[in-house]
Amino acid sequence: MIKSLFGRTTLMAALAFGMTHAALKTETVDYKQDTTSLQGLMVYDASLKGKRPGILLASDWMGVTEQSKAYAEKTAKLGYVVFVADIYGKGVHPKDMKEAGALAGIYKNNRALMQARAKAGLDQLLKSPDVDPSRVAAQGYCFGGGVALELARSGANLAGVVSFHGNLDTPHPEQAKNIHGKVLVLHGGDDPYVNQDQVKAFMEEMRTAGIDWRLTQFGGAVHAFTNPGAGSDNSKGVAYNAKADARSWQEATDFYNEIFAVSGK
Repeated sequence: MIKSLFGRTTLMAALAFGMTHAALKTETVDYKQDTTSLQGLMVYDASLKGKRPGILLASDWMGVTEQSKAYAEKTAKLGYVVFVADIYGKGVHPKDMKEAGALAGIYKNNRALMQARAKAGLDQLLKSPDVDPSRVAAQGYCFGGGVALELARSGANLAGVVSFHGNLDTPHPEQAKNIHGKVLVLHGGDDPYVNQDQVKAFMEEMRTAGIDWRLTQFGGAVHAFTNPGAGSDNSKGVAYNAKADARSWQEATDFYNEIFAVSGK
């Protein structure tokens, strides 16, 4: 009887998990920034009703990919509506790291354009009837971490920003005074691409602007530590780190619980 009951309970739990997982819905969305055609992804749990927090997700320099979708699904499972913004343009997909670096460089050298593309994604997220506009945040990875921070620097009405192993530099640190919400930076302590000089400059930027910010560095982690496709060789400067991935995700989850709690999440 006990074994039978246990087996039934386990089966019911598995079915419930499967139903919850199946409720995740992904929609391809065409939109524009001025005259530029863009194509992003809206990911949400279709079983949930009523307005809930929204997250604008900015991808790494490879653009909107299956990894972007995986990040979005992970976030949507928390009960949030997630929109993966397209920064490069509809149909623009770098074929390799060299091409990605060149594309990302266009926006790094034109922060106004980067902010405009991010703002277009935010506007699209806010069009969702399921999103509570008072509970919206931006979340980014690598290049996308920088995009999320630039969106905040532009003065967008965000409750918070989360950057995973993101670019922290800005040619306009004075714009930090425009940030409305809280900032969480999750950084690889051994990241050679976003080095400690950039980290220190970012911290000074936040202090000068009086922002409510937090920065956690994970020992033994380098760039792209949340991406399983980044390999495991730290000597390359880019590698997945399971511990840093899990710990950073817990911090992000707690951060969202904090910033969205005012409205009852």
